[in-house]
Amino acid sequence: MERPDLAAAIDAAAEALVGVLDSAVSRQRLAVSPTQLRVLSLLTSRPETNVNGLAELLDVVPSSASRLCDRLEAIGLLRRVADPRDRREVRLVPTTAAQALLGELRSRRHEAVRVVLDRMPARVQQDLLRALQAFGQAVVAAEPPDASARSA
Repeated sequence: MERPDLAAAIDAAAEALVGVLDSAVSRQRLAVSPTQLRVLSLLTSRPETNVNGLAELLDVVPSSASRLCDRLEAIGLLRRVADPRDRREVRLVPTTAAQALLGELRSRRHEAVRVVLDRMPARVQQDLLRALQAFGQAVVAAEPPDASARSA
């Protein structure tokens, strides 16, 4: 019996999952682009980030990151604030409106995934949960020690 190509199956499942998540987001008319949503998400999980740090995370030049921030600031989703430890540093802080937007999108994505999961038998859902947890643990175990700080 031929062994299934697990990597190909995971890739296909990831594409299907991205499609489910994208459709949940696209049903809501947003004033922000996917890149701007990514910026807000990155900044939410990294509160100490400045424009140069954001540029590194996005792999763009600082001027491009700054223009992205200008647009987000103009629509009320981002604030630039002085770092209390070093007033020369400016931190990028998502606003309450940005937090609400990200929360709404997260809820929509979770609901879209729940709809798909409800079509699966409970036993298969539990198997999937265990497999995803093991996959996540294997990823963390394979990261170099300094990489885990960057991806957190």
